Amino acid sequence: MEAYSMKKLFLTAAVILSAALLVTGCGKKAASKGTEMIIENGAEPQSIDPTQIQGNVEQRINAALFEGLVTTDPKTCEAVPGVAESWERSADDTVLTFHLRKTTWSDGTPVTAQTFVDSWLYFMAPSTAAVYAYMPAMVIKGAADYNAGKADASTVGLRAVDDYTLEVTLVGPVPYAVDMMTHYSFDVLPMHTIKKFGKDWIKPENFVGNGPFILESWVPQEKVTVVPNEKYWNKQNVFLSRITFLPIDDMTTAYNKYKNGEIDWNTTNTFPLDMLDEVKLRDDYQVYPNLASYYLAFNLNNKTLKDVRVRKALIESLDTKELVEKVTKGGQIATGAFVPEMAGYTPADGMKFDVAEAKKLLADAGYPDGKGFPKLTYIYNTSDSHKKIAEWAQQQWKTNLGIDMDLQNMEWATFLAKRQANDFEIAREGWIGDYQDPSNFLELLKSDSGNNDGRYNNPDYDALLEKASKMPAGAERMQVLRDAETMAVDRDASIIPMYIYVTQNLIDLNKWEGWYSNTLDLHPYTGLKAKK
Repeated sequence: MEAYSMKKLFLTAAVILSAALLVTGCGKKAASKGTEMIIENGAEPQSIDPTQIQGNVEQRINAALFEGLVTTDPKTCEAVPGVAESWERSADDTVLTFHLRKTTWSDGTPVTAQTFVDSWLYFMAPSTAAVYAYMPAMVIKGAADYNAGKADASTVGLRAVDDYTLEVTLVGPVPYAVDMMTHYSFDVLPMHTIKKFGKDWIKPENFVGNGPFILESWVPQEKVTVVPNEKYWNKQNVFLSRITFLPIDDMTTAYNKYKNGEIDWNTTNTFPLDMLDEVKLRDDYQVYPNLASYYLAFNLNNKTLKDVRVRKALIESLDTKELVEKVTKGGQIATGAFVPEMAGYTPADGMKFDVAEAKKLLADAGYPDGKGFPKLTYIYNTSDSHKKIAEWAQQQWKTNLGIDMDLQNMEWATFLAKRQANDFEIAREGWIGDYQDPSNFLELLKSDSGNNDGRYNNPDYDALLEKASKMPAGAERMQVLRDAETMAVDRDASIIPMYIYVTQNLIDLNKWEGWYSNTLDLHPYTGLKAKK
């Protein structure tokens, strides 16, 4: 999941969300019991349409409004029953059969197995242009060709056996498939509302959801509010009376509001660097290892950056150990790999800090001591920490290679749009895992991935990922994935790995229960409540 400050914007969504979203949903009132939670949410959300979102900013809202077949355990991040109360695999592990509860949308319309089939086909349809369509398309049999416009819906491995039994045929054993389905690319969608209102279905007065909350209001650049969904099957475990999401992208403002008691949960994940020592001393500072990677993307269509020697020179001239020790200082782990360590997986070695080798590579590419090297631009979204990281890299490249780099700060939506359009030279990127498997990171670099901003395109790499998707769990599959990472990161230098994140949140766990630090920084709202 693209994190904020890390995930892309479709400009059509921005148009949809104009002044029409100022209204409040009809007849949607907060419950009389419970406590409101106010969340600092990082930025103005792109959308609440699951087909048009991609970031942590949007994920936190999505988790309130929608529930898929499975949801996330707040401690382990593993899949637990959601709309599906149980499931089983076939003997060869390639067919998943889900048994659904009898649930409804917030307007009382039933959610059936056919609703899931229709939703997923809509999500993956080429005309929908969903950023994350590649995720279900990678694991459901026949879905990749359907998503590419090469086959019709009848070829996709989805079948409603009856109203409450869903059969999903996979491309192979895909050991992580069920955990993957916690992601919003597998959301069930209110197709009856989408058909009725078109793109206006996300307006508060039209919106229906099936999650623990429903949309109450959206005031652009001010707040999004949600209130309990009385039709939610597990409503007895919804204790909050309202959640208010505040789009604050200035970390200092967010921190000060938290200290003043105006915010209950500061999600920023990076704090003002000049205040970090103070933050670390707080009892309500929650820090935890994170399955997340901070990196820079190269535009591989840029004539200068097409040269792998140039890319390797830019990578090997950065001392990322210095970055985490002297700049970010939050416990991040410097790395030359893209994928974090996880159970059974050893990341690629990555390239090392080596100024002499970097200078040689740049000279071999025709730029001795940086002479004649064109001035490139490094873009990043508004954030004190992103700015300091960019300035650090700019200085390293000047000192170690003799080259100049321009820096450009952008607000979130514009930044995402530039990346999505491949309209940049070097761009800040970040990725928080959506499920605990190396493939979730490596899929970003597939040639057909909606998150492949730099447009890395290597058929051999794609073939390794496809091979791994059809293999059973085990060391042999992990080695294939490591071979793919080594190809993309070590050999082809397709990105600049910087560091592995830690999660950093401010929330007083003496006041709130049901919130747990975890490796994916995912925090479901069911079960979350104020302590008495």
